[in-house]
Amino acid sequence: MAAATRVLKKGISPSLVVILGATGTGKSKLAIEIGKRLNGEIISADSMQVYKGLDIITNKVTEEEQAQCRHHMISFVDPLVSGYTVVDFRNKALSLIEDMHRRKKLPIIVGGTNYYIESILWNVLIDTGQGSDTESEKAGAPESKVELEKLGGPELHRRLKEVDPDMAALLHPHDARKIARSLQVYMDTGVLHSQLLEEQRGQDGGDCLGGPLRFQDPCIFWLHYKMNALDERLDKRVDQMLSLGLIDELRDFHLRFNEKKIKESSQDYQHGIFQSIGFKEFHEYLTASEDISQEERDKLKIKGPASNVPPVYGLDVTDVTNWETTVLTPALKILDCLQKRGD
Repeated sequence: MAAATRVLKKGISPSLVVILGATGTGKSKLAIEIGKRLNGEIISADSMQVYKGLDIITNKVTEEEQAQCRHHMISFVDPLVSGYTVVDFRNKALSLIEDMHRRKKLPIIVGGTNYYIESILWNVLIDTGQGSDTESEKAGAPESKVELEKLGGPELHRRLKEVDPDMAALLHPHDARKIARSLQVYMDTGVLHSQLLEEQRGQDGGDCLGGPLRFQDPCIFWLHYKMNALDERLDKRVDQMLSLGLIDELRDFHLRFNEKKIKESSQDYQHGIFQSIGFKEFHEYLTASEDISQEERDKLKIKGPASNVPPVYGLDVTDVTNWETTVLTPALKILDCLQKRGD
């Protein structure tokens, strides 16, 4: 507990902990254990877990796990809101981190979604002053990002190439979302997206990779694995999801939020929680006629599921039979060393 006392006493180093890794590597487990020992609180940086519902398929921490360590940014956005953006996430997350530092708590960011984490670590987003897409629509913006995306990637890319060829060269012609974002930045600010990014890279502490780090001395853990071990673990996770009631969860969510959209032919699996891996894959199963046999219905189920760069500490999570020795203890030692260096 000496490390916990020092973190509380200084509240400076590390400024925050980030835990990265693929699905099934144990990110939440490590975050909870660090939080319990070092007086931390957890911020979920998962773009799907911000939405209410689909707790199983988005693999949200359970109520029992949340009781062990306080969690933030989970289940607070209405699933029918399509305009929730990374800017909205960043603004709320930075406010939470500031509050934690003020209360001498250690912020622990768990990914999740890499560009959500990047928005916290680096000054890399362009603010247009319009807020989220939903707010832009309410303000009467001529074309919101969501409306632009409906034009499709090729048409959007053609438009972007005309006004900002440098940015267009960086984006794939079919990446409608990112292209629409670049066009919206130009429309809202009158300045080319590529120019704004270049100015950002030129800020003190920035480089060719982007803007400067927001927080000094962050500690980043990357949980890595051997692929065959992860495949087996993910297979077991899918089985566990099914046993926890995945099908019932999807059916209930579909009836409450998606059935009306399908009747109106307005379902959209490209925005919000409807992007969740597994939900759109169950579309045919959820919308199948009641007349088909159970055997035919079962066939419709899915089969399975620089200078401004801080150091990243790798932790091998291939073998979890001795997890405390191979994962938790090394992580705590690294945090203790970082704190001592900051004293």
